[in-house]
Amino acid sequence: MKTITTTELAVLDSVTIIDVREDDEFAAGHAPGAKNIPLSTFAEHFEEISKDSTVYVICQAGGRSARACDYLEGQGYDAVNVEGGTGDWIASGLPVER
Repeated sequence: MKTITTTELAVLDSVTIIDVREDDEFAAGHAPGAKNIPLSTFAEHFEEISKDSTVYVICQAGGRSARACDYLEGQGYDAVNVEGGTGDWIASGLPVER
């Protein structure tokens, strides 16, 4: 599985970020531009994600996003797990949307 750090992700332009945390976690703060598709409903909604470009998947710490990446890779997506997740994103002082 491919991985990227939060600081490496933060400097990329025009990327697709999928946040697989639950709705309440997402509402509390997320990476700018991230789309929320909770892992609990991921299998029903993953087809909303375009296969045209790399997908960066984030959760709170990296475990749920790793499972989502495995699933997406099995469906033919180019998926990258964000190491450290939103917890690391916030701890690094990166911008957060609410």
